[in-house]
Amino acid sequence: KDCGGVRNFFGEIVTDKVFEDNSLVRKMLEGEGGGKVLVIDGGGSERCALVGDQLAELAVQNRWNGIVVYGCVRDSAALANISIAIKALNTHPAKSIKRNEGQTQIKVNFGGVDFIPGNYIYGDEDGILVSPIRFFEL
Repeated sequence: KDCGGVRNFFGEIVTDKVFEDNSLVRKMLEGEGGGKVLVIDGGGSERCALVGDQLAELAVQNRWNGIVVYGCVRDSAALANISIAIKALNTHPAKSIKRNEGQTQIKVNFGGVDFIPGNYIYGDEDGILVSPIRFFEL
């Protein structure tokens, strides 16, 4: 599901693996994101949101190209007006917990696809493609 104000995106894959805790997501988005897309393996949970309007705005400020969430987002009306690509399974109004649990920069797999840090991701309205090859300059 497209949730952000941008539909087409590409960039180097950066990963977070979390479950109903977006503490590491915030930490990652606080860093420089130029040319990168954050792929969040949230375990497919639909019991809370891992990204909302504040984290999306933070991502824009730090120049992230996009966010892919195997889980939910919140603040969907606001997200639609923020200049970043966001794909997620669904929306949910509840915030996540904050326990600083999870892993970063590891291979994650969902939807039958391996998302490997340092590889590249390309997305549009029709879906996502991942590749170890950069098809064009970031």
